[in-house]
Amino acid sequence: MTTTASDEGGLVAALRARDESVFADLVDRHTPAMLRVARGYVATHEIAEEVVQEAWIALLKGIDTFEGRSSLRTWLFTVLINIAKTRGLRERKDRDMAIAAHTGGTVDPARFRDSDDEWPGHWKATELPTAFPASPEGALLGEELMTVTRRELEKLPERQRIVVTLRDVLDMDSAEVCELLDISIANQRVLLHRGRAAVRQALEDYLKDAS
Repeated sequence: MTTTASDEGGLVAALRARDESVFADLVDRHTPAMLRVARGYVATHEIAEEVVQEAWIALLKGIDTFEGRSSLRTWLFTVLINIAKTRGLRERKDRDMAIAAHTGGTVDPARFRDSDDEWPGHWKATELPTAFPASPEGALLGEELMTVTRRELEKLPERQRIVVTLRDVLDMDSAEVCELLDISIANQRVLLHRGRAAVRQALEDYLKDAS
């Protein structure tokens, strides 16, 4: 949903006036997405709920000084991510290290273009992933594939997981993701490709086993 400058100004004014109905509507609109993002940084759904609650409290405390240099949504998610990082950085770092040690990486690096290539991080022409089946039988696997996708997202290193979640689950554009995570467009592109590739590799393997 696109928010115009006048809509944004009215929303901020209502929040500063402590309009409870406007705040409740904002909570209903953004909390599901906030939980998905927070869950990417912390170990449990319960901790993610606490992070989201802290973010809403921070919004109420900080709305009077909000300068509008970014959209209210971007500002809210920036606050959320900062809180989630503080709560979950240590445990996620330990988990990612354990996963990397166990798997040796999510996808064979040889399948991607080198850093000095025109399209670094992208698939090599000879290593493109297998297309998903378009048959009715393949469509029946949809629910199972979603389960596999969610499981593989949980296995991704933190930065890949968050970028894929923001781009593909929450449908944010690349500029907003770069602003939220304070990363370059090139870095975001590589993280997105690597994250998507890891998930797709798992789906390819699942489909091969299923066939």
